[in-house]
Amino acid sequence: MILVTGATGNVGRRVVERLAGAGHGVRAVTRDPARASLPAGVEAVAADLADPETLRPHLDGVRAVFLIWPFVDPATTAQLAPRVAAVLADAGSPRVVYVSAATAEADPNSFWALVERAVVAAGLPWTMLRPTGIATNALAWAESIRSEGVVRWPYGAAARSMVHEDDIAAVAVEALTTDRHDGQTYVLSGPQTVTQAEQVRIIGAAIGRDVRWQDVPAEAVRPMLAAAMGSAAFADAALTGWAAMAETPEQVTGDVAAVLGRPARTFAHWAADHAADFA
Repeated sequence: MILVTGATGNVGRRVVERLAGAGHGVRAVTRDPARASLPAGVEAVAADLADPETLRPHLDGVRAVFLIWPFVDPATTAQLAPRVAAVLADAGSPRVVYVSAATAEADPNSFWALVERAVVAAGLPWTMLRPTGIATNALAWAESIRSEGVVRWPYGAAARSMVHEDDIAAVAVEALTTDRHDGQTYVLSGPQTVTQAEQVRIIGAAIGRDVRWQDVPAEAVRPMLAAAMGSAAFADAALTGWAAMAETPEQVTGDVAAVLGRPARTFAHWAADHAADFA
């Protein structure tokens, strides 16, 4: 049995589908199992990482856990992550595959890094997945692309190595179902960098429309970004990161290919997969 948190999210949903399709037992954690749309045979259970004890009844027979952390506030994370890790350790120390971030090592005080340290400190077998930019973040532009054919956003020159969410899921499934990746940290990226302005052009090509980029000052989107991310500090970090990537492109790694034995999908592949979301 494999427990999947964030089971209805962009990555977690694909992890569930891949595991179930391969015949693995899957227990999907969601706050509202009655509303969850999951593959046949998947067991939906109610739990909330804000109350780690709610996980405990669902860990019987679980040999691996896919962990998506929902809290961006470091103070909240510093309190909750060790408690979640302790509940997992008490339940027999299942393998934990955690979706962190490529910036975790550079920012040891980030919530990503705090969760990593809590998992390691609890003595759990682990694999850390550190994606660069997740391509599904571009879905934030969908409404403006549909309505106007224009994306107004800062730092069009920011060069990102966006990774397809299904590549993250495929790597996660490999790590969840074998011990060959225990103790490994993988930085997951796309196969090349693409500027944010180029991403918009690629989306336009996928939907057969002329879609334009319009650079705006960072301050113009800061309040909206803070509200969407649930943290002004997290929004500031994102804007600072994009500014840096306009000067120094985001890293490209071969870790997806190393684990899966095939190249990572391109952003154009992602845009084609998601054309209906923008049309």
